[in-house]
Amino acid sequence: MIAEVYDALREAGASEEKSRKAAETLAGFENRFSKTESDLNLLKWMVGGLYSVLLPGIWLLLRVAQKSGALG
Repeated sequence: MIAEVYDALREAGASEEKSRKAAETLAGFENRFSKTESDLNLLKWMVGGLYSVLLPGIWLLLRVAQKSGALG
């Protein structure tokens, strides 16, 4: 539960039960956003790793093709 949300809802006049439930629900969304953020960071690293392997490989392939005359 997010205590700040609970306190704000109580001060705004919401019942204790509704305030608690809303604060707990928001806490659940906070956990989901945190997981999504960590998944996104993993994907960024994966794409970066892919580029670090593919780009030099493509460059090398083009250089070999050029040297062998396959590109004209």
